Amino acid sequence: MQSIRLPRTLVNKILAQAQAKDQQEICGLISRNTLNELAIFPVSNIASDPCCFFEMDPSETIQAMKEIRHNGAELFAIYHSHPSTAAFPSATDIEKIAYPDAIYLIVSLNTTGVLELKGYKIQDDTAQPIDLIL
Repeated sequence: MQSIRLPRTLVNKILAQAQAKDQQEICGLISRNTLNELAIFPVSNIASDPCCFFEMDPSETIQAMKEIRHNGAELFAIYHSHPSTAAFPSATDIEKIAYPDAIYLIVSLNTTGVLELKGYKIQDDTAQPIDLIL
């Protein structure tokens, strides 16, 4: 199983964003530069039913991708939340994958006491778990 290390500050930003909109799926991008430094780019969810799905705002996504390239970085991961289900990719998540080289991070708010964050590599309609080192 592949392992990746996520800085606690980055994880805290994702968790805070999810908690701030606990009835909606949140989403965004994470970049990685040549020094292996990660940066987060929250993107608005414009899905017609944001409590159950996410669709990244196209203009914000384009702006984030421009900034990522301008900083000499690359797209590393895409994250979103599941307000009421487990941190596992839904059939829709797998079907709508747009960047098969990216890691997909999902935070679940459907837990008691501790938020759940899981990572996956999604290819060929299959979600392979990634060991997250936080």
